[in-house]
Amino acid sequence: MLTGDRVDGTPVIDKLDVADLAAGQVHRFWFRVTDNAIGQGWYVPVVVVRGAKPGPKLLLTAAIHGDELNGVDVIHRIVNRVDPATLSGSIVAIPGLNTPGLLHHSRAFTPGDGRDGENLNRIMPGDPKSTDRADRYAARLWSQLMRPNADTAIDLHTQSRGTAYPIYAFAGSPRAREIAELIGPDMIKLDPGIRGTVETEMLKSGVPAITLELNRPEMFDRVVIGRAVDGLLRVMVDLKMLAPGSAPPRPKDPIVGDSLATVKTSRGGYATLLVDLGDAVTKGQTVATLADPFGRTIETLTAPQAGWISSIATDPLRDPGDTLMRILYTAPSAAAPATPPRRPTKATRP
Repeated sequence: MLTGDRVDGTPVIDKLDVADLAAGQVHRFWFRVTDNAIGQGWYVPVVVVRGAKPGPKLLLTAAIHGDELNGVDVIHRIVNRVDPATLSGSIVAIPGLNTPGLLHHSRAFTPGDGRDGENLNRIMPGDPKSTDRADRYAARLWSQLMRPNADTAIDLHTQSRGTAYPIYAFAGSPRAREIAELIGPDMIKLDPGIRGTVETEMLKSGVPAITLELNRPEMFDRVVIGRAVDGLLRVMVDLKMLAPGSAPPRPKDPIVGDSLATVKTSRGGYATLLVDLGDAVTKGQTVATLADPFGRTIETLTAPQAGWISSIATDPLRDPGDTLMRILYTAPSAAAPATPPRRPTKATRP
């Protein structure tokens, strides 16, 4: 719904219904979420590629954590690449949900001085009557922008500062797993989800959704971004939004697991990792060492579980109890012996 305002020539809305928009066009808006402390608005950018033909609504969101930026460029590339004249349905793209976090280069929602803040991806769908500003912000995003305009949802993330993932998807339903496999990440974690995340709350409301992790924070990684764009095009072909042949084939099958084992330090010092993202490890394998300030090894760390390295710390400086890496594996059932996950033919939560 247009407010009549404009920001640098771009119209401002306070509610979105893609059915109100002209077909066969790309529409760009600022969505006014809430007021800030000086009575101006917190705005988020919205791009709608409204296809010339009817079809589903694909919601793409990025930067609900303000230091996780690869998804922003993924969205930019998708909306600039897809021709609305050949599209069935609509792409509803929000390349920057957390405006205060983006401004402060912060994972958290930080509308104050940058030191305070909440995790927006733990409080969806928010509460419009709350006295908490993050709850109100989340509620406006959810009710006026995101949920009414989603038949399928993909929430784009990276790991946060000091850590890295491969291309990694969380999937909490059979259809979500199909979507994740179409994208072609390096790994898929089958996961029941966490309350308050975009993915989990979308699934609870009946919308197939995944969280897609795209490596490291605070950068645009061209290779990772390109792979994600190709994967989203495959999803759109599967949804019949694009014609068959509009996307490249998936280059390889992902590793799939349902459990994570964590490697943590017991002392403080400088960590050297001896494995890389995606490496297969065996139980008991040495995966890292920890040195004191003089270079003497004070701890040798081993894998507690056979599996695949799914996340790593990129900052060598570690406090006691810090996480160095996580290992993705498939937990054995009661009827099956414990075995490491198999790579098909060729992370904590966000």
